[in-house]
Formats: sequence, structure tokens, C-alpha cells
Amino acid sequence: MPDHRPFDPARRALLGSGGALLAALALPFPTFAQAIAAAKLPIGVIGSGKIGGTVGSLWVKAGHRVMFSSRHPEELKDMVAGLGPLAQAGTVAQAIAFSNTLFFAVPYGAMLQIGQDYRDQLKGKIVLDAENANAARDGAVADEVEKNGIGVTSQKYLPGTHVVRAFNTLSYMILAREANRPPPRLAIPIAGDDPAAMRIAAALVRDAGFDPVAVGGLAKASEFQRSGPGYGQPVTAAELRQILHLAP
Repeated sequence: MPDHRPFDPARRALLGSGGALLAALALPFPTFAQAIAAAKLPIGVIGSGKIGGTVGSLWVKAGHRVMFSSRHPEELKDMVAGLGPLAQAGTVAQAIAFSNTLFFAVPYGAMLQIGQDYRDQLKGKIVLDAENANAARDGAVADEVEKNGIGVTSQKYLPGTHVVRAFNTLSYMILAREANRPPPRLAIPIAGDDPAAMRIAAALVRDAGFDPVAVGGLAKASEFQRSGPGYGQPVTAAELRQILHLAP
């Protein structure tokens, strides 16, 4: 009989992580959700500068296979060599094909172009979006972000994907220095409309060495965009929930 279960991006992400995880698909849902958190998913990093390189490196150290990409992947050779066999470099197209879980860390205006150029290839992917819009650099879309909120705007320009806002609030220096510190860890706010994508994002935040704080759907991502109260807050999860008036 055909399988009429609704599409679940978490299941697709697990399929993309290799045959060893296929057995997880037969588990009862609560157990399956735990398997998501434990899985070592392959991750494609789109934009391997300071944020992409830092967070991607933390995932490699946690045991994930990561493809770092840029317009000039040859420039990433030394970085991936230093990270060992779990890291590799490629083009943007190769990184998108590499995994169903992607981390976007490019200038916001560049994200619009990638969303247009790779529209079909991106459909169904989970996208952790760490980008911030800057009017001087990104132009008119920064005004759209301020008007409509960055989560809603990112989803508009990445149609067919499952966007989760994450890793946009702290500098790469803080992320590198404070990852995996003794508890209480620093908080990373996340927001997304798809529950399965949010579960995967939360697991990846933990694997990078931080505590995820679910703020709500993409409309709530404005709470921690550049103009929001949750932006630039190097605080614990309990402190961030207090700042954003979230339940403990």
C-alpha cells in the first residue's frame, strides 16, 4: 500500500544522513524524536566565512559530516584539512545536494539570489538561517525585513524550504569562545513554523555547544533580529526567556 503519511522534513533529514539511520523511521514518534537529537546528520554550509566557518567547525567536532561551500571553494582547503575527514569543501550547488539540512550564513542580499538560482534544488530542505539584513550592504530588502520581520522575509525568498532562524544573535568570536562551556551554556534563540525542522535545529544547537530557546514561529523571529530585544544577548537560556517574556 502507498504511504499516505504527511511529509516530515525530520524524516527526510534522517534519510539524508545515511543508511544506518533508516531503522529510526520505524520507531514510535517519541522514540523517533529522540533519534533525531542523537543522529549525526550531514550538513551543507552555505557561506563559510566567520559565522559559517565557526558553527560548521563546531558541528564537525561534534561528529557531523559538513560540506563547507563558497563561490571559491579552493580557498577553504586549509580550513577543511585542519578539521579532518568529516569536513570537505565544495560549491554552493554541491553543498545543497550534499544534505537535506543546510546552514545559511551569507550576506542577506546573497541569500535572495541563492533562493532564486537554486529554487528547485532547495525545495523540501531544512534551512537554518543565520543571516542579518544590513541596509548599507543589502539594500531595499533590509526595509522589508524591518517591516515584515526577518523570519517571514527569509521564508518568502526561500520558498518550499523549512526555515528556522538560528545563530544570528552573537558574534563568531563569542560563539567560538563560549561553545561547550560548563553549564549553564549560552542560549541560542530559534524560531520556525515547522515543528520537525525546529527539533532538528534544536539538536544542532546543542551539538554546537549551546542551549536552544524556542521563541515561536517565524513571525516571532523579529524578537531576536538586529532590532529586537533578544539580539546580541550573551546570556543563559533562563535569562533569555526572561528577556523575551517566555515561559520558563
